[in-house]
Amino acid sequence: MARSPLTLAASVSAALPRVGVVGVAALTENAAGRYDSAVVELDDGRRVVVRVPADASAATELAAEARALRALTPGVRSLLPFRAPELLGETGLGGERAVVVDHLPGYRVDPAHLPAGRGAATSLGAALAALHSLPLSVVRTEGLPVRTPSQVRDDVERLIGRAEATRVLPPVLADRWRRALRSDALWHFESAVVLGGAGAASFLFEDDDDAPTVTGLLEWHGLSVGDPATDLQWLASAPNAADDVYTSYVAHSDRAPDGRARERARLYAELEFAKWLIHGHESGDAGVVDDATALLTSLAAGVADDDLVTDAALDVDEAIALLERMPGAPATASVDTSMQTDAYDPEELSQWLRDAEDADPSGAGSDDDAFTLDADQTATSSPADGRAWDVDDVSTAPIDLPKADDDAPATAKNDDRDGDAAADAERASDAALRRWLTD
Repeated sequence: MARSPLTLAASVSAALPRVGVVGVAALTENAAGRYDSAVVELDDGRRVVVRVPADASAATELAAEARALRALTPGVRSLLPFRAPELLGETGLGGERAVVVDHLPGYRVDPAHLPAGRGAATSLGAALAALHSLPLSVVRTEGLPVRTPSQVRDDVERLIGRAEATRVLPPVLADRWRRALRSDALWHFESAVVLGGAGAASFLFEDDDDAPTVTGLLEWHGLSVGDPATDLQWLASAPNAADDVYTSYVAHSDRAPDGRARERARLYAELEFAKWLIHGHESGDAGVVDDATALLTSLAAGVADDDLVTDAALDVDEAIALLERMPGAPATASVDTSMQTDAYDPEELSQWLRDAEDADPSGAGSDDDAFTLDADQTATSSPADGRAWDVDDVSTAPIDLPKADDDAPATAKNDDRDGDAAADAERASDAALRRWLTD
């Protein structure tokens, strides 16, 4: 039985003991009755939302939501052009977890009704680009899921296999999906911070100069590192605005263009029907199986003899967007050769170091041998003085450029210091390039 708004308001008092409740109203969500929710007015003027799960799967999702919101530190939130709910408190209610977050104003737009052109579509594209540009450490630090492209590909293969095991998946779709699975080009992408399937209805809008603008994002339970295309799959249900959303997404992204993102997004959208079929089959719900079978049959008729992966190269618009984001040449007066990265894999780094030590067990060698580049572009390095590298010392340390020999004549040292600035900049750039190749 659904919990009343008054019961939910009482849980707010337990989660936030130093504030009083002065009003409460039921909250209607797009969660199909999976939560009991209410908007609560506090005596300090704030409005908060309290949510309690109505079933076991919703409880798992709500726990993931709370964990994700904890990962959004003030520094992370400052990188986003929209607001995310702030986790204010948690408490127990009848054996379930009640989560209290601040209320974000705004309205939602169904993807099917999303208009083309400037406004909601372009703002959505920019918002998704900002989300996908967050540092991966946001997710890793909190211990949230991290998936590489190969792991994403394996997950898709298992899903297709489970759908085929129901024996009602149309063969046309099985063949179509497996052809996409075999295309190596489709799975060459850079993992990013994602919501794991965010849709247009996950975003909140407000009108700004008569144009809807994204001001908030709800539903953070899928926060993870994975394929950015998972957050674009909803474009298949936004026929009017899909192109404008994607164009804005590419234009605002600071990541390398992904020429196959929309093809993978389309694949993920189609696989949602397969998930519905699997759910019905494994839960023994004949009604769900029949519904999913009808959807899949209709999809199969619409995509017969059509491949997901085309031979088209990178979109011209994407290539232009990349060129426009290329930074200009740095001034030679100041050259920063420090590593600009938010994270590294200590185990991988230590393996590179072990490989370097195996290549030269004695640790001896001249300064010229301190850095070598193999034919396959695999770089190995060791300190010029023969000491072993300290992983913590080299993880983010600036590059030490070669210094003048202390035993050289003073006049030679002065000549080196007074040399051409352009030559110094060239050496610094070369050293920086080599350092990047070791990562």
